[in-house]
Amino acid sequence: MAAAGLAPVDLAAPDHAARRPAAGRAAGRRAALPASGRRARHRAPAGLVPLAALAVAFLALPLVAVAVRTPWGALAEELAAPGVLAALRLSLVCSLGALALSFFLGLPLAWVLARVPFRGRRIVRALVILPMVLPPVVGGVALLLAYGRQGIVGHLLEQALGITLPFTTAGVIVAEAFVGMPFFVVTVEAGLRAMDGRYEEAAASLGAGRWTTFRRVTLPLLAPSLGAGAALCWARALGEFGATITFAGNLPGSTQTMPLAVYLALQTDTTTAVALSAVMLAISLTVLVVLRDRWFRLP
Repeated sequence: MAAAGLAPVDLAAPDHAARRPAAGRAAGRRAALPASGRRARHRAPAGLVPLAALAVAFLALPLVAVAVRTPWGALAEELAAPGVLAALRLSLVCSLGALALSFFLGLPLAWVLARVPFRGRRIVRALVILPMVLPPVVGGVALLLAYGRQGIVGHLLEQALGITLPFTTAGVIVAEAFVGMPFFVVTVEAGLRAMDGRYEEAAASLGAGRWTTFRRVTLPLLAPSLGAGAALCWARALGEFGATITFAGNLPGSTQTMPLAVYLALQTDTTTAVALSAVMLAISLTVLVVLRDRWFRLP
């Protein structure tokens, strides 16, 4: 029984002062600082600002040079050339095919890495991330050794199913998926780890099966990460060069994508190469604009 004159205390009630959001605590600390201290805190050490400006100029100058040297007046004519249209069409088809393959295989892989504890998970994750840092030409050689006509799996595919991947359009899709899928898997795995699992637990407690919970709860909550991963994967696949030319070659109409067309045009027609580079630059910039709220949000 509570003592007279004293209100009962709920020991289970949260301590709001102790559980104040981090943003509120940070704001309190900022308010406690004098104005001179806040100004000094944001003042850069001598010499850092010029170096930062130099870094921006170093990175931005080549991109600005592409924009300045692009023949904007003749851009439509350059892009209407038959070889350019074929390369652009093939790039779109192959990059979307690589995205579909990455989604089909990468989503289950990301879910397993994020939710299923098993021995050797760190090794598997390292193998998944390795194509992101592997030199593209080395990736092409690895694809040849695995899926080439004399490769570990390639000769079985050719003998059993009559499927030949090197120097075909399907080979381009495989090469682009090889370098693009890690971006999708890493992004989706991070989204799964950051997801609040209580919604899935609530769905399971209401009688929803695993597949229903995954389809009706997990996927909608994961939509932002799926979109970001898909955009990064597609952009990486669209710009792939080294693995594609090594594994699939540079055959006009069947394996020559936009990056390969830029490389070929640079040796014969600089104007066309600059025009194609401007198109690729515009696509990359569009991807960054689309992802700005998901990956580049400023505090």
